[in-house]
Amino acid sequence: MTASLDDLERTLAFAEIALGQIRSLRHRAVPRNYEIWYVYATGYNPALNRVINETLARNGRLNDDDLDQIHDSYLSQTRVTDRIDQVGARVIGEIDDVMTLINDAINITVDFNASLAGAGKQLAGVHNPSALKTIVENLIKTTREVHDTNKALEARLLFSRSEVSVLQQSLEAIRAESLTDPLTALGNRKYFDRALGTAIESAHKRGEPLSLMMLDIDHFKSFNDNYGHLTGDQVLRLVGMSLKQTIKGQDITARYGGEEFAVVLPNTPLRQALTVADHIRRAVMSKELKKKSTGEILGRVTISVGVAMLTHSDDMDSLIGRADACLYAAKRNGRNRVICEVDPEYQSEITFQVA
Repeated sequence: MTASLDDLERTLAFAEIALGQIRSLRHRAVPRNYEIWYVYATGYNPALNRVINETLARNGRLNDDDLDQIHDSYLSQTRVTDRIDQVGARVIGEIDDVMTLINDAINITVDFNASLAGAGKQLAGVHNPSALKTIVENLIKTTREVHDTNKALEARLLFSRSEVSVLQQSLEAIRAESLTDPLTALGNRKYFDRALGTAIESAHKRGEPLSLMMLDIDHFKSFNDNYGHLTGDQVLRLVGMSLKQTIKGQDITARYGGEEFAVVLPNTPLRQALTVADHIRRAVMSKELKKKSTGEILGRVTISVGVAMLTHSDDMDSLIGRADACLYAAKRNGRNRVICEVDPEYQSEITFQVA
């Protein structure tokens, strides 16, 4: 009882802090803002607290765009696990209910069989019409009960099938969300690893070319240092949007981690992949970065790209390793460029790494 009271007091204290922040910063008292400030008060999400503190220190306030961005970047993904738990609990509950009904039906069937056996013995020695009528009426009653139970079970199983179908769709949606980077809406690292593994296996099996691009945002740390992590997040979104607008069809895009992205190009030889890579580089550079909170123009974003093509002896690690080496060669040779494994800069990078 004391523990429950302590939990209640703690949650009320967090709620009071959240409402106090909403009042002092003159935010709208909507669920999104309350959720942000409640999580902030708990301290359970250090990344959220860091970006809020940094933005307040830098700008003295958080506007609606900032709050939208914070919620999308730091809270949306945390709901996936909760949703999986909720759906899982519903599935278990559904199974328990159906099993209870089935057990009831089995028990009634056992009783019915016993009634039939007993009635059979009784009928063998009955000569009185009145007694015979009573036995038959009891059999009819028991048969009707079994029939009603079976109909109820049939209806419940039909409902259960529909319910499980809905839950399956929910799990599919959650699974897709769990493979998506919430900030850029591209595939995440888990998605990339699965997709690249499948693409390599298919390319080896069919004897088709496959190219891999690794992309990195130039001077990304300076965006965070100079303008804050919210602006850094905006840069990541800009690159993600450019990739979605540029990459089509069977090609696979993902946020590899941090400020690094990856593009898998099935059935694509190196020369064609280089053309796609430079198209992406130009698409990113063509967009002007504007700070949402102030409208200030912050300049243009550039990326460096490394490109490698699958060989017969490649596995996932070796292909990624070569594409990464090409990416670092692009970084070392001035950034805002595309380097592939046949370029002399790549050979210099390999020599540098060995030395």
